[in-house]
Amino acid sequence: MTPPRTSMTSVSPETISRPAESHPLFPLPIPKYMEQVYWWAYIHPRSVKIFEHEFLINAILFGNYDRLCSALLDEMGTPVHGRVLQVACAYGDLTPRLRERLAPDATLDVIDILPIQLSSLAEKMPADSRVTLTQGDSSALTFPDASFDSVCMYFLLHEQPESVRRATIAEAFRVVKPGGKIVLIDYHRPAIWHPMRPLLRGIFHWLEPFAIDLWAHGIEAYFPADITPASVRKTTFFGGVYQRLVLTR
Repeated sequence: MTPPRTSMTSVSPETISRPAESHPLFPLPIPKYMEQVYWWAYIHPRSVKIFEHEFLINAILFGNYDRLCSALLDEMGTPVHGRVLQVACAYGDLTPRLRERLAPDATLDVIDILPIQLSSLAEKMPADSRVTLTQGDSSALTFPDASFDSVCMYFLLHEQPESVRRATIAEAFRVVKPGGKIVLIDYHRPAIWHPMRPLLRGIFHWLEPFAIDLWAHGIEAYFPADITPASVRKTTFFGGVYQRLVLTR
């Protein structure tokens, strides 16, 4: 079944914010791991209202929210050209800021498996024919091969089990054009001396059990075996707690 596509100019936030179970436009099931592990952060309506405050997201990221958003956006370009894919919605103003950077002839597709996250994003975004929101599975995208000039993900991979993470990265490689760019922002193994290291380990243990994988292995360990990027650039932030990985197909 082809996932629905929502144009920012043809559907109002009120239209797409109805509950998913009563909304025929969102037929894809929510993965079990999301329901079991991340219901408190992304699925419960009250959680969406709580976390959709930048001061809270900034606190969770130890004051690095704007810095990390800027790190992603700076790699996307000013202006951003071509067809762009954002894999998964993000709390805060990342996507509105990305939209503001779009060149007049550029487009932005945002996919997310959760209808409530797409609805929340639509409420933050002004009407723009260049922006399309689609319910989709990051590990099984329905877009054709080599259909995007750039792909970005913001704190997505640490939330996925290994098999899903591998498939998500493989799909990003598949849909980006040769010479295109994939920009990833996510957690990274902090320096051994970092004062937040014990706190983060506890948070991951109790709330984000898949995140500790990125301490044991670099994101590069999850690349498809049959694909070698033309280039890989890594930058770490805040004593190694966060990383930006820039891949050229």
